[in-house]
Amino acid sequence: MAIRKRLSRRILLTGGATALAVGASAGVALAVAITFSISPGGAITAKAGTTTLTDTNTGTKLTCTSSSSSGNLKSGHGISGTNLGSITKLSFSGCTGPLGLTFTVTNSNFPWTLHGTAFNATSGVTTGNITGIKSHLSGPSCSANVAGATATTPGKVKVTYTNSTHKLKVLASGGTLHVFNVSGCAGLINSGDATTFTGTYTVSPAQTITSP
Repeated sequence: MAIRKRLSRRILLTGGATALAVGASAGVALAVAITFSISPGGAITAKAGTTTLTDTNTGTKLTCTSSSSSGNLKSGHGISGTNLGSITKLSFSGCTGPLGLTFTVTNSNFPWTLHGTAFNATSGVTTGNITGIKSHLSGPSCSANVAGATATTPGKVKVTYTNSTHKLKVLASGGTLHVFNVSGCAGLINSGDATTFTGTYTVSPAQTITSP
């Protein structure tokens, strides 16, 4: 009887230790961030045609005929997805809002950061996001700030980059952009309204991003 108790106790202790080891290993695995390889990296520029900012509450749109950006990407292997590179400048041209009124978009809080969250080896598409976004919109009798979940929190947009086309696409879903400090605008946009931004940028020089 005593022998059986000792064996039972030993099995429980061994099993417990094994469970702890397995749990610890799983925790370490979950904590490991995805890494990427980028070539050639370095200084980049990006240009887009039509881009659109939409107030999802009222449906009001701000459309720009062109946009250009510049920044830097890291180069090499084992690059953490938490920071693939930065956007140091972004400008828009030919922006019109409701009733065809001309608007100016001024971006700030640079550098913005490009993050990678997933890679599809079959399609060659990297999914990620851009954070740090703050902008100011101004037009006739209408102005507003664009930020994140609050007026002081920088915004985020979800993006994809496709190796075969060298295009960075800003998606309508997965972002946190809102408008705040709205002045005028005749109720076409309202402080606190969620917004989406969409646009497709061709990156130069062409980059190849893979994982790991």
